[in-house]
Amino acid sequence: MKTIKTLMLSAAIAVLFSGCGGTTNIISTPLENIDNSPLKVSELTENEKHNWGHLDLVKDTIPGMSVDKAYTELIKNRKGNTVIVAIIDSGIDIDHEDLNDVIWTNKDEIPNNGKDDDNNGYIDDVHGWNFLGDGYNEQLEYVRILAAGDTTNPDYAKAEALYDKEYQKYLGLKTNYEQILQQINAADEVLIKHLGKKDYTKAEVNAIKTEDVELNKSIQIAKYMYGNGMDSLADAKKELTEGLENFNDRLNYNLNKTFKGRVTGDDSEDLNSKFYGNGNVKPIKKSESHGTHVAGIIAAERNNGKGANGVANNVKIMSIRTVPNGDEYDKDVALAIRYAVDNGATVINGSFGKSFSPHSDWVRDAIKYASDKDVVFVHAAGNDSENVDVANNFPDDNINGKEVSNSYIRVGALEPKYGSNIVAGFSNYGKQNVDVFAPGAKIYSTTPQNEYDTKGGTSMAAPAVAGVAALIRSYYPKLSAAQVKQIIMNSGLAIQTKVVVGGDTNNVKPFTDLSKSGRIVNAYNALIMAAKMSM
Repeated sequence: MKTIKTLMLSAAIAVLFSGCGGTTNIISTPLENIDNSPLKVSELTENEKHNWGHLDLVKDTIPGMSVDKAYTELIKNRKGNTVIVAIIDSGIDIDHEDLNDVIWTNKDEIPNNGKDDDNNGYIDDVHGWNFLGDGYNEQLEYVRILAAGDTTNPDYAKAEALYDKEYQKYLGLKTNYEQILQQINAADEVLIKHLGKKDYTKAEVNAIKTEDVELNKSIQIAKYMYGNGMDSLADAKKELTEGLENFNDRLNYNLNKTFKGRVTGDDSEDLNSKFYGNGNVKPIKKSESHGTHVAGIIAAERNNGKGANGVANNVKIMSIRTVPNGDEYDKDVALAIRYAVDNGATVINGSFGKSFSPHSDWVRDAIKYASDKDVVFVHAAGNDSENVDVANNFPDDNINGKEVSNSYIRVGALEPKYGSNIVAGFSNYGKQNVDVFAPGAKIYSTTPQNEYDTKGGTSMAAPAVAGVAALIRSYYPKLSAAQVKQIIMNSGLAIQTKVVVGGDTNNVKPFTDLSKSGRIVNAYNALIMAAKMSM
């Protein structure tokens, strides 16, 4: 599942709970007053931007999950149990300065001896498993359907229509971005020459008085970018360049019907052929940053003086490299879920998804397996601005509306500003098939090689909730996975107001219509409810 860059430029282009057992007299956020919370009108500070998902709506007027408040008032001096959280994603930089001490190690496996010491079928799976081997780029699932050439496939016609539409869209976006990038490069050169330095500021550009046509045009381009959320032309160039890389990947790999990406040598149509891939769970290139970013949201070491704080302490991250640059294979996902469960994970995060799933039953059976084994599975709702009660989004946990799991949680994404625009424009939603919403836009977290970046997507909202699930399982280990789900859904802040849906100001609905719970996740309230249920 692709993250969503937080760039306005793209649009220009195209019940009170009292605590028990250590939490007596602590009262949760008063839900009946939440819709009267003041709107934050000032810009977020740098610290708020980097930590907004942990802040408190009442105290900070930012719709975070009250994580910092939970640590300060509820669990500051308490010792929890270690929880293994499996991240099924792209590779994770397990050597990252903010993650290296929270990585799971399989103590029954001797590193790099070429033997299956623990007899689980996976050789040298010291920190998890890599179902992709040395592969990275892959087609989208519907392109695989077309490439197979089976016109009797019930999804063939739908895939063909979607392909024609998407190919032309990305071809057009590539052309537009190239043209705009050319103009910005030219404007940047003119401004550098005029001001005599590369690191000029907005104020310096705004102060220029000139009748020179070329310079004036460059000033107007810069001001346009500033007005669309850019702090500098360098930032705009970075965003456009990253966008072009994404579009080229779409055209060259994801939408290329002749591209052959799978390198593991297994048969993706045979679920019985297992143990392919290898034990190298790290990214194969720096740009493979998705899994590392997700890992940081869940468990980046807290308050160590480095870049980011994870939601959960007492966590060990199990890395399962399964999601390529393209659509994941159903077989890989099904086996990854089973690997996580069989090797001790009690929370699984899945920040991936797709609209076509030829073997959705394999994955659904694995989700049921996780539920039967008392494991919470948290899944991102998707970034298509669609109602997933109507539009397909896989993996899911239901057959014709009947759920097979009582511990599967699907998560939509929030923006850092409370009010009518609280729901991220890209986020999927659904009264029946989305359970909760959580911070997912403009999220600061870890990226490979000891770096940090801000990314957005329901891919970022899911690990926020996985972190809360891990907190509950750490401090209240007697609670079942089903109870953890119940707590997360019932303890959130219930929003009664109407909100903009899918980024479309003409589509305004009650927030309660966008998910089953009608709530935004709140770690503080969840821990209080968990304490009460554990009595």
